[in-house]
Amino acid sequence: MTKHIFVTGGVVSSLGKGLTSASIGMLLERRGLKVRMQKLDPYINVDPGTMSPYQHGEVYVLDDGSETDLDLGHYERFTSGPLTRHSNYTTGQIYLSVIEKERRGVFLGKTVQVIPHITNEIKSCIHKLAEGDVDVVITEIGGTVGDIESQPFMEAIRQFALDVGKENCLYIHLTLVPYLKAAGELKTKPTQHSVGLLRQIGIQPDVLICRTERSIDREDREKIALFCNVPLEAVIEEKDKDFSIYEVPLSLVDNKLDALIVKKLQLSAGSLAMDDWTTLLHNLRNPKHEISIAVVGKYAEHKDAYKSIYESLDHAGIHHQAQVRIGRIQSEEIEREGAGPLLTGYNGILVPGGFGERGIEGKIEAIQFARERKIPFFGICLGMQCAAIEFARHVIGLNGAHSSEFNKDTPHPVICLLDEQKNITDKGGTMRLGAQDTSLAAGSRALAAYAQESINERHRHRYEFNNNYRQQFAAHGMSVTGTSPDGKLVEVLELPDHPWFLSVQFHPEFKSKPTKAHPLFAAFVEAAIERKSSRGERQAVEASS
Repeated sequence: MTKHIFVTGGVVSSLGKGLTSASIGMLLERRGLKVRMQKLDPYINVDPGTMSPYQHGEVYVLDDGSETDLDLGHYERFTSGPLTRHSNYTTGQIYLSVIEKERRGVFLGKTVQVIPHITNEIKSCIHKLAEGDVDVVITEIGGTVGDIESQPFMEAIRQFALDVGKENCLYIHLTLVPYLKAAGELKTKPTQHSVGLLRQIGIQPDVLICRTERSIDREDREKIALFCNVPLEAVIEEKDKDFSIYEVPLSLVDNKLDALIVKKLQLSAGSLAMDDWTTLLHNLRNPKHEISIAVVGKYAEHKDAYKSIYESLDHAGIHHQAQVRIGRIQSEEIEREGAGPLLTGYNGILVPGGFGERGIEGKIEAIQFARERKIPFFGICLGMQCAAIEFARHVIGLNGAHSSEFNKDTPHPVICLLDEQKNITDKGGTMRLGAQDTSLAAGSRALAAYAQESINERHRHRYEFNNNYRQQFAAHGMSVTGTSPDGKLVEVLELPDHPWFLSVQFHPEFKSKPTKAHPLFAAFVEAAIERKSSRGERQAVEASS
């Protein structure tokens, strides 16, 4: 029978349940087990697609077009099991499904209640991931124990052990052991209270993972074990990682968590192989290069809004043994202060995706700065659209060129609404979403990076490059080097006479991994390294002369 691991959180949010869950999944995979991962989110939105990045962080898009929680990005970066729409459910989706069933008469006139109807729906969502040849399903419960909105999920996972047998379920609780500077000691009481709440619900955690900024001594671990009713070996320290999140899996190995899980669930698992991960961390700690990349966005102050972008740059840095220092630049600041004062000195400039008019002119100015000063530039989604607008205005000379998303009366709509979107009024889940094929042109930088003519990348957009302007762009030096297989949609734009200027309509950041950097990010970072090296050589020559 498939085994189930449920990961809950307590005391405070943002403890890193997603990262911890992903690390557990990776360790079990590396022991030869087939793992599937899932996030259950307690918010009532049907999905995060219409939520502000300030509220939720980035929206992570899967191959099947599902708009999901950013924790699924951790799952994909750390594990290899497929993620689908069954990998992320919200309260909104659960209730919507139950209400639709009630309207169809599925419940035969019964009174629909949280128990058993909502909890049964939640359990059915967990069972879906266990279909097929799966050894372990890891289900992360969003929020913290004690939250009102999380109660149906907690009740469902309590019942789950009764349905499949407690020997097939493992409850892991992630909690906080804070250090009080004034007292000069760690405090275990918040963890005790958190576990107490879980036990009131009817869930006895099997493993406690204790987030802490200071090492937990044996005495405190014994206290936690005694008052929380868990074995001492099941109190796992997870100390804050100042260097890299990629230290987390090895930290859990050091605390023998993987062996404990295998033992408690009686899994038939192989030995653990982490040599490549150790090498990865060695390369991170001992870089041969150091470069700086400016990420110019409208949500720059909120780190999670571009989570996958930052991770992908780190992956490319690992690939080239380079430390990538990222400057988070607000596009609105460029509108106020100009690109020069904020972007001078960076070895590369990246403009990511986004929605809404705020900060657009700052992005366009940043792209002009990169183009004119021959700084490696990478545009993604809206970043590509802004690159098209900038080129139309300042190279082709199309005054007033814009996207019809931001100016419906522009005389030159170089970016316009997709034909399939023209009659759609709903905003949620209706964009061009998920994996789409792209054909790359011979001799292009994109083809050189991918080393294959046909690629598949994930999309999330409503607007596209206006084909009426293709000839004008080509005549002035900007090449369309990637299109949909039928040639109708522009997917990649490049400037051949620039050291490295490439922009894409899709989101390559969703397919990058620590052990396998995305080809475009790797090529972009390589160009930034070359720029810094060539500038250093020129400065050395000038100094000697």
